[in-house]
Amino acid sequence: MKKIGFLSFGHWSNHPAYRAQTASDTLLQSIDLAVAAEEIGLDGAYFRVHHFASQLASPFPLLSAIGAKTSKIEIGTGVIDMRYENPLYMVEDAGAADLISEGRLQLGISRGSPEQVIDGWRYFGYEPAEGETDAEMGRRKALEFLERLKGVGFAQPNPYPMFPNPPGLLRLEPHSEGLRERIWWGAASNATAVWAAENGMYLQSSTLKYDEGGKPFHVQQAEQIRLYKDAWKKAGHDREPRVSVSRSIFALVNQQDRYYFGQESDRRDKIGMIEQDKRAIFGRSYAAEPDRLIKELAEDEALQEADTILLTIPNTLGVEYNVHVLSSILEHVAPGLGWR
Repeated sequence: MKKIGFLSFGHWSNHPAYRAQTASDTLLQSIDLAVAAEEIGLDGAYFRVHHFASQLASPFPLLSAIGAKTSKIEIGTGVIDMRYENPLYMVEDAGAADLISEGRLQLGISRGSPEQVIDGWRYFGYEPAEGETDAEMGRRKALEFLERLKGVGFAQPNPYPMFPNPPGLLRLEPHSEGLRERIWWGAASNATAVWAAENGMYLQSSTLKYDEGGKPFHVQQAEQIRLYKDAWKKAGHDREPRVSVSRSIFALVNQQDRYYFGQESDRRDKIGMIEQDKRAIFGRSYAAEPDRLIKELAEDEALQEADTILLTIPNTLGVEYNVHVLSSILEHVAPGLGWR
């Protein structure tokens, strides 16, 4: 049994073939898709966060709206770039969104990936400390975020407040009990996957990672997951770890599917430079008739190691078609793999 969710990058563009041509289209369609995904039995609705781009950016208004209109589906991000965040303000936003959804938030964070502008976090008013890299700044902010999510008081109260204070140091409000244990880390390397385990975060591993051995993508990703699980066990956490992997998977069940994705049936892993000094491997897409798809996915080692699968979706093709894409996986593929 695996949890199956979708992951949307939330693109929009004034393109005649796109159903999402404006930011408003994308936001409202994201809510509608999450509602529909819950109705067909999907387990999660996740959204990517990118700044300075025609894509979803500020996640908490969207997550809160989805939380208010759904009742069962997990709601999350994959991922929020912590270099851009104020950890304390984020604790308040995340706490509110989690309370609105009644404890269904599964928040993916990370140090972030290359963005649309150079050092975009500087425009948000953030600078690494002396001798600190931007990646280290992101991880430092993540640890502060985790600490404040615990709900322990840390701020000295004003002796003459506008409203009476409870005794002792004050914490951030609203506090959502249990949210600290539902934070995921998006890891591109084996080392950061281990770091996530040591700090009690679940693991999100996407369709790319640093090339750390020259093996096929799914093999490297499976090795990363096993290192994470070993580190989690050594850390002695009192709960079971969770691991999600992202995949582009399309079951070709009608002519429209073949028109959109039939040309992707022979895709292979790709190698590229995600940063100037970082060689990365990008996992292949899967697009085939259901029987062939089941055979190919059964050979994906990382899928066997993960408990949650996030299906990346072409959100610009609209809600109706994406419901079809997700339903096709649930109906024609998941049972044959033991995911349902």
